[in-house]
Amino acid sequence: MSDLLEFLRSTGFYQIDMGEGLMLLVGLAFIYLAITRGLEPYELLPIGLGILIANLVPELTRLTTFQEGAAGFQESGIFGVVFHYGLSFWNLLPPIIFLGIGAMTDFGPLIANPRLMLLGAAAQVGIFAAFWGALATDAFGFGVGFTLEQAAAIGIIGGADGPTTIFLSARLAPEILGITAVIAYSYMAAIAFIQPPIMKLLTTESERKIEMKPPREVSQREKLVFPALAMIVIILVVPQSAPLISMFMIGNIFRESGVVPRLTSVASNSLLNIATIFLMVTVGAQLSADVVFDRTTLVILALGLGAFCLGTAGGVLFAKLMNLFSREKINPLIGSAGVSAVPMAARMSHHVGQQANPRTYLLGHAMAPNVAGVIGSAVVAGVFISRVAP
Repeated sequence: MSDLLEFLRSTGFYQIDMGEGLMLLVGLAFIYLAITRGLEPYELLPIGLGILIANLVPELTRLTTFQEGAAGFQESGIFGVVFHYGLSFWNLLPPIIFLGIGAMTDFGPLIANPRLMLLGAAAQVGIFAAFWGALATDAFGFGVGFTLEQAAAIGIIGGADGPTTIFLSARLAPEILGITAVIAYSYMAAIAFIQPPIMKLLTTESERKIEMKPPREVSQREKLVFPALAMIVIILVVPQSAPLISMFMIGNIFRESGVVPRLTSVASNSLLNIATIFLMVTVGAQLSADVVFDRTTLVILALGLGAFCLGTAGGVLFAKLMNLFSREKINPLIGSAGVSAVPMAARMSHHVGQQANPRTYLLGHAMAPNVAGVIGSAVVAGVFISRVAP
């Protein structure tokens, strides 16, 4: 009997506490949702696996005594090293993700109707609301206080852009990176549950039935000039946005040039997939029980949800405002796509529109504010870095 007890004490089962057990269930839930429900599988599946690793073998996730050379690597877990180089120190992985996203993006709808860019800008209101809300939490007696850097990292969740959230958090507040990243991706996966009630609450049935003319055809020259010009202007105005904006536009120019199909294929497939594996598993591996089960995490969760809801509402309400001054009416539902969750938010705008009027086709129109939201959140991240970074 004593030998059996000694054996049990040597196993991992004996070492797991209640918090770690709950986090293992969370990781399994992420894996279940990814596989059986198809909710953001490229993000939730590796994040869920990372959560399992963090709470089963914490040594793999921590950077204990990092030093240059072989000895440092021997003392550090693999995901600790990836976190250090890929995110915290060099912050390489989010720009690589942006390169791949750019190689898959079609700016045609945005070029065809530039005024829809305003909807992407309006949807960023959630970022600033969460930023100021995070700074005010201490004053409201929540027992939690956030630094300026942490407030910026929390605010960017409102853009519903996972790579931008990771990029900014790693730069300004790496201590809350795992929480902010997972919350951002969780809300992206929950778009189907969060956005439709807000969209229907803020619009009338007649507004949801508005039919928009198909976007005009955009020439290849326009598609080449736009990303190059946008990259130059944005980086000159907000230099700190360069890592994300430049990679995004470079990937898109690869795509639209038509002369480098192999580069486009690598950027949008193998390179993007490799970066996604390391990024998502490493993010999940930061979610150990001692980090998650904390009052601070619950406050960040609430702020992130509020930011995402306000971003959705901001885009819808601004579309209604634009209709007061426009002869060609905009279906306000596409304003909800101003958050950066590409292309899920655009698909949801189209889906809700189809429910109201099967003849309306909003996907092409919704992609314009959706892509503008990606650019907008990256620009806001650059502004935060330039104004908040120590």
